Amino acid sequence: MLPLLELADEYDFLQLREAIDLLALRLNLTEDDKRELLPGGRPRFYNRITWAQSNLAKAGLLEFPKRGHFRITERGRSVLAGEPARVDNKFLVRFEEFKKYQDQLKQTRQQQGSQGSRDSQTGPIPIKPEIPKDTPEENLHKAYVELKEKLAAELLQGIMESPPEFFERLVVKLLDRMGYGGSEQEVGEAIGGSGDEGIDGVIKQDRLGLEVIYIQAKRWENAVGRPEVQKFAGALQGQKARKGVFITTSTFTSGAKEYVTNIDTKIVLIEGTQLAEFMIDHDVGVTTEETYRLKRIDSDYFSEM
Repeated sequence: MLPLLELADEYDFLQLREAIDLLALRLNLTEDDKRELLPGGRPRFYNRITWAQSNLAKAGLLEFPKRGHFRITERGRSVLAGEPARVDNKFLVRFEEFKKYQDQLKQTRQQQGSQGSRDSQTGPIPIKPEIPKDTPEENLHKAYVELKEKLAAELLQGIMESPPEFFERLVVKLLDRMGYGGSEQEVGEAIGGSGDEGIDGVIKQDRLGLEVIYIQAKRWENAVGRPEVQKFAGALQGQKARKGVFITTSTFTSGAKEYVTNIDTKIVLIEGTQLAEFMIDHDVGVTTEETYRLKRIDSDYFSEM
């Protein structure tokens, strides 16, 4: 991470490809070094640079001022002024933003690990043998969760760096993949033909068009508050609509979330993280590099022999 941060300090703006080439020269990498691939087929050096870029940005040491470019922040320059011998994840936890990100990862893993482990029986709790930590299966799952979260962050960054109309096309594609609308073209026409009174589009809830859902889409960085959601609810009432979906690339405030639970109109709020998860689940904007099938021994097979 330190070489990438030092490189960013020397340039006003950098593109990822430029940074990769410059770092390869600075580190005296050979062509074979640069072409070394991970099992999934992705260049190892490229993969490490993207991880470094992502983590430095989460810690506030890098920022993305415009599409496809990054630069060092004042915090990043302050770090370099201290002449650190190494910058890694342990170093970055001193920054609240990165620590919060790490804590969220840890909490997610703990929740997933404890799911289904609650014991509802009464009486003394039997002592269980200690389960070894970090088994291969656990490491594989942790890696999958971390990769998926990184992919989600990259998707949202890509949306924010793209033209506004790209977000509309993305929503069209996603809704079609999720089974809404008669066809992608019909849904697209519905979205493109609206855009007044706080409504950005209308989609069919079912293929026959027996019921429709109204859409509001906000490509925002700041949290969406109650006033915006309340405005959308008022627009739905004006259309005598019963259902709506409010999609944002950011988040919703607690006031906005509380508001939709206290009104008769059904409004579903979709935040950026959930939007990215839907995109991953429905193969929108992503491609599969590698598939791993985890197999276990079939005990019944041997007992029947």
